[in-house]
Amino acid sequence: MYSFTVPMALMDFVPVVFFGITGVLLLRDLYNKMCKGAYALLAAGAVNVFFAGFCKALWKLLYAAKICDFVALEEMFMPVNSLGLLFVGLSLIGMLCQKRKSRMLSVAPPVFASSMPFIMMMVVGLGGLCAGLSVIAAKMKKGWIMVLFILSFVCAMGMGYMSSRDSTLAWVNWVEQSLNTASQGCLLIGTILLHKKGLKAFVME
Repeated sequence: MYSFTVPMALMDFVPVVFFGITGVLLLRDLYNKMCKGAYALLAAGAVNVFFAGFCKALWKLLYAAKICDFVALEEMFMPVNSLGLLFVGLSLIGMLCQKRKSRMLSVAPPVFASSMPFIMMMVVGLGGLCAGLSVIAAKMKKGWIMVLFILSFVCAMGMGYMSSRDSTLAWVNWVEQSLNTASQGCLLIGTILLHKKGLKAFVME
């Protein structure tokens, strides 16, 4: 039995909305900087992450409201979210590393035997996203914005640690959701700042 409450479940939608806004801004501002393959990865990844987060939050809300325990909504989160983050991270890495001719990034099929491959995908994907945006901030001579992306990654890693604790406890869920909100909030604020500083018009060297 999970100790979910409706306010706790509603809070779970906040980081989902934050990432949704972040994804839209990145899709708009990085369109002219990515090859088609990298942009396709970014778009697919952003949709996957948003969809996974929304379904997980919806599952928690349905559970907290005692409507039903829609197990599929919760179980799909890890594979869909991790794959989405991997795509997003690879798209940023591909954009920064692309040479004269863009090359499609091939992704080996993940192993579903345990959750470890998904955790590694999430770490690599989120790390690639935050590192890529930090490099862009440095190139735009707005290095101080990098702090937000670093904080976003650190909070996400803290959330990963909390996920290893007993998820049936209310305080564990509150801490995990707070870290997730802080992580997505820092990512959103950093992306908004890059957007306002002219990310769309900035020419990558």
